[in-house]
Amino acid sequence: MIRKIAVLSLLFLLVSGCESATPLFDVKAVAAGAASLAPFFDEGSGLGRDAAVRSRPAHGGLQQGDVPGLYGGTGEAVICDVERLKRYLTEPRNDRKARAWAEALDLRTAGIPEYLDRLTPVLLRHDTLVRNHDYKKGKAVPFNALLQAGIAVLVDERGLPAVKCSCGNPLRPFEGDRSRISVTFDDRNEKWKGYDRSEVVVVRPASHRLERIALVDVRNPDRGIERPVGTTGEDDSAFDTRERRAVPSLTGTTFGEASRRLAGRGLAAAHDGGDVPPEGARVTASDPAAGTELRFGAYVTLSVTEDPDEGASRGGATPPDAGPPATTRDPRSPSAPSSPPPSPSGPTGSERPGSPDGTPPPGSTPPSPPDTGSGSGAASPPKEGPPPPPAHSEDPGTGSAPPSTGPGAPGTGTSPPGPAEPPPRTTASSPPPGDPVTGPAPPPAGQPPSSPPGGTTAPVTGAPATTEAPTASAPAERPRRTPE
Repeated sequence: MIRKIAVLSLLFLLVSGCESATPLFDVKAVAAGAASLAPFFDEGSGLGRDAAVRSRPAHGGLQQGDVPGLYGGTGEAVICDVERLKRYLTEPRNDRKARAWAEALDLRTAGIPEYLDRLTPVLLRHDTLVRNHDYKKGKAVPFNALLQAGIAVLVDERGLPAVKCSCGNPLRPFEGDRSRISVTFDDRNEKWKGYDRSEVVVVRPASHRLERIALVDVRNPDRGIERPVGTTGEDDSAFDTRERRAVPSLTGTTFGEASRRLAGRGLAAAHDGGDVPPEGARVTASDPAAGTELRFGAYVTLSVTEDPDEGASRGGATPPDAGPPATTRDPRSPSAPSSPPPSPSGPTGSERPGSPDGTPPPGSTPPSPPDTGSGSGAASPPKEGPPPPPAHSEDPGTGSAPPSTGPGAPGTGTSPPGPAEPPPRTTASSPPPGDPVTGPAPPPAGQPPSSPPGGTTAPVTGAPATTEAPTASAPAERPRRTPE
């Protein structure tokens, strides 16, 4: 018995030592409506207005910046006076403060106006961890902060909180472990009703630049708000958050592609793990399954594997409804299909519910026709150059023999006896009415999904991979604010 007690005591000491060796992250609570002690901007001037919002639980602690409903808004007055903040930081008498402000965000002071024009005012719907900054002795002093739900912030083009509206303090992402935080409530920032440390969230950047942000009206949760990035509410459009949205087929796509497709339907991607999976991780299953109808902002948990071969062995080919090659879209409403792809050299927009814009822009790669249930994916791409000689079966584009899938397979197999015929041409067609695809195009029939022609599968980064010359088109110019 004495020996057992000694062993247990030793184990307790070892565990306690390991716990104490992992430091806690000191975090200062910042309540909605509470004035900062050392703000960059006088909070009494009405630069920003917080709201009374009860924090909502989120699936896991990490949220990507394009999660539908991550942020809220109102249909009333503007919650953040961006023009006033811009004028204040560009006045010569505030030059020292502007330099400290810009340095905290890795900017040049001359770039402050343009940077502010790209930010979008929203309301936090979750208690959110950030890296806040006070202004003390001419410098920006960073500290970890927990911002209460209801605080008005400006978010950047990837959905990250960038500025606290009421005081103008610059914000950066929290880089600690959210499970090991020690929150201090003081300086009029008393513990608020409903605070739950397990519901605290950390926002990670979206994998692509957003063009619109899908918000929820904090006063009427049945009303959704589509807000173009870089606007303050004057160009908002409303939609019904009660509308049911079907989970698309995601097995075999990359995690980045699946996240964007879900966001395009007003749904959120979730993953049971410590961190957000890599963009190129292959999705092996979703919960709920494809076809399940959910409300706006509902979470779909994705199971992924980082081994492409494993994903292929589980049926990891691009799903039949994947449609044309990698594109992104400029959504306008929660339930409409995709629009033509933007220029590969330009930023991509957030995939949020939208309506089609018509045919692809001139110079872009025409999309493949939709799958008709044959199971072979999209049609093979057109081939350039003279027809192959009848005595050979080489691919004129690469000079190597393509894999044979038997007679009748498009773009593969050997030439039939007799005179050589030119390869079939693929005609352009309107994008399929199904879900948008933001990952790589399906491989030709018979080709394993993990080994596309010409190399290995590249992770999705928000813009379609292509070997063609970029088109001359550019994304639509965002509306610019004019001084009041």
